[in-house]
Amino acid sequence: MTATLRACLWMIGAVLSFTAMAIAGRQVSTVHDTFEIMTYRSLLGIGIVFAAARIAGTWHEINGQQLGLHGLRNVAHFTGQNLWFYAIAVLPLAQVFALEFTTPIWVLLLAPLLLGERLTRIGLIAALIGFAGVLVVTRPGSTPLSPGVVAAALCAVGFAISALLTRRLTRTQSVTCILFHLCVMQTAFGLICGLIDGQMAWPNLATLPWLTVIGVAGLFAHFCLTTALGLAPASTVMPVDYIRLPAAALVGALLYGEAIDPFILLGAVLIIAGNMLNLTQRQASPTAAPVPLGKRDTDQSPASH
Repeated sequence: MTATLRACLWMIGAVLSFTAMAIAGRQVSTVHDTFEIMTYRSLLGIGIVFAAARIAGTWHEINGQQLGLHGLRNVAHFTGQNLWFYAIAVLPLAQVFALEFTTPIWVLLLAPLLLGERLTRIGLIAALIGFAGVLVVTRPGSTPLSPGVVAAALCAVGFAISALLTRRLTRTQSVTCILFHLCVMQTAFGLICGLIDGQMAWPNLATLPWLTVIGVAGLFAHFCLTTALGLAPASTVMPVDYIRLPAAALVGALLYGEAIDPFILLGAVLIIAGNMLNLTQRQASPTAAPVPLGKRDTDQSPASH
């Protein structure tokens, strides 16, 4: 089996994991708020990371270096993830995933500010195509701009900032260390935000299995994505991630009776086209968009949960 085929299979695992996490997030949304979901997901994640680090012998890689950068990265991720969990509870799944796919466009626009990279003309065109897709998906003016749509759009910004800061961290920090700080810090964030109103809904027999799916699927998706990007470039694995959109539309139709909106699909095509144009120009002219902090464009995939 070739490395490319293995990478695609790992990406399919990531697609299935993210889809499962979306279903589970919607199932528990009537009982738990997003802060509670994040708390329980992160607590489970700590146990999984501990066990995996012991088994793999990577426990020694966990350290307290660059805590400030870890903190900024996790604030961005925590914000984006909470917005995402809120959006999947109130919007059609396909619409959430379509707007989430703007993450690489935001990475492109924010990289000059956070990493000092140059925004090329093709990159700007790619961003404009992507935002045209956002306008098609949201159709401003035709319907009221709901909080769910705003949350889905803004979660992509949080994921983009998280991806860029992760890119900086991967220069000196291992995946085990990054995931450890992710779980520990986001457990603390979740507890603080969840208890701020003096109430915390504990898992029950109905929600515990779904919360377990969220925790396991989230970490497994990260593992699949990291493994895939280690086997093949982003231009190979990223198109596989876009299977999430038709998968979400199908799941939404079958499980929740959601209509398949042609405007969402058309907008998603434009967003994906913008992403692919950006990737194509990066692969064709790597000097046009220098990447000083990493060898591989791991931040070009929207799979950032």
